[in-house]
Amino acid sequence: MLKIFFILKLFPYSHATLYELLRLTVEHPLKHYLKLRTNRITDQELIAMCRSGKDSGFTELYNRYAKGIYNSISRIVSHTGEAEDILQETFFTVFSELDKLAGVVSFEGWTKRIAINRSISHLRKQKIQFSDVSELEIAAEEAYDPSEQEMFDCKVEDIKRGIEELPTGYKMIVNLYLFEKMNQEEIAMMLGLSPVTVRTQYHRAKKKILLSLKDKLYYE
Repeated sequence: MLKIFFILKLFPYSHATLYELLRLTVEHPLKHYLKLRTNRITDQELIAMCRSGKDSGFTELYNRYAKGIYNSISRIVSHTGEAEDILQETFFTVFSELDKLAGVVSFEGWTKRIAINRSISHLRKQKIQFSDVSELEIAAEEAYDPSEQEMFDCKVEDIKRGIEELPTGYKMIVNLYLFEKMNQEEIAMMLGLSPVTVRTQYHRAKKKILLSLKDKLYYE
């Protein structure tokens, strides 16, 4: 509660607005979504509503994007409670920094990037390190690079389970590449690695997933 009241003091919006946000994110962050309307208000219109202090703007933006943002977080941070905390913190950050949105093309993309960065910082606090690989390791890995087609000829559910079984670093790179559509240079910058290391670890991750799929008799 102390943290919540501290946040309230920092926010330039009404207490009623902020308590509504708290209700949405603390009670249960995944149950409060509005059904899409035929004539959907644009994100920019909702942001303007937020800036004028209208509760409905905050609520609609949260309902519109919370589920997708949570999915991105949970692919990196497996613990449900920790993922929900990061979701809450992300939206508090976003709603307190709406003035920084000038020139931002996508509210969803901006919010998701904040959420992913918070998730990575959370892992770093748990002493999970991301390290570069040597030239010898790179050469060995690139000698065999399983194709995406070889992996995705299999059932989606089994592929997802294979990803979940990966070590944390590999899992993060695969999720950022496949689900968040980031390129190797973006992932490298985010994790503080070289693009070559990202590519090498992605190769390793694919091989581990294929080995997992072989155990399920996809391959002879």
